[in-house]
Amino acid sequence: MHPRLYLITPDDLDIDRFPDQLAAALSGGDVACLLIADGGWGETGFQKIAERVVPLAQEAGTAVLVHNDSRTAGRSRADGIHVDTGMDDLKQALETFRPAGIVGVGDIRTRHDAMTVAELGVDYVFFGLLAREEDEEPHRKTLDFASWWSEMFETPCVALSGHALAGIETAAATGADFVAARAAIWNHPDGPEAAVRAANEILSRHELGEVDNG
Repeated sequence: MHPRLYLITPDDLDIDRFPDQLAAALSGGDVACLLIADGGWGETGFQKIAERVVPLAQEAGTAVLVHNDSRTAGRSRADGIHVDTGMDDLKQALETFRPAGIVGVGDIRTRHDAMTVAELGVDYVFFGLLAREEDEEPHRKTLDFASWWSEMFETPCVALSGHALAGIETAAATGADFVAARAAIWNHPDGPEAAVRAANEILSRHELGEVDNG
């Protein structure tokens, strides 16, 4: 097995253009998951976007997660939710979406935080901050977290790459189960289809190891 691509919607998402961009990306190869990241649209705007995006991605076999908004996730029939707004919201999401839905967690600042949320039964831990401006390469702390986690724990982890396609290689080398990409896909000079194809070629070169718990 090798790491899989976890796609995040672009910062400048345009609801009229994005469905075509997404269709192109999904035609480029395997995309395990699409996170509809909160773009500050408000509940009505978020709902509109999710209702357009969710069926398109699901038809291609890609799971769709909604960023923090449980109402939008439920109404749009998304596959689950990504929570990075604290423990209370995470516990509420687990009560609401499990066991049928996916619940992932981000905004992890320490190793203790990562172990604490994993013990609650989340489906994945996400290393890297969505709100942080993307550098060319993944953040050093993201790489350190993902390398440590992949060697020690069974709960899958996601490592956030940088805005250059080469950052996918760096993130995959940590042993993370999923590599998250944003600008590297949507801003690729040859378009999102070529970017996803190139990303999958990179990921195919990295084999996932089995966790040894001693």
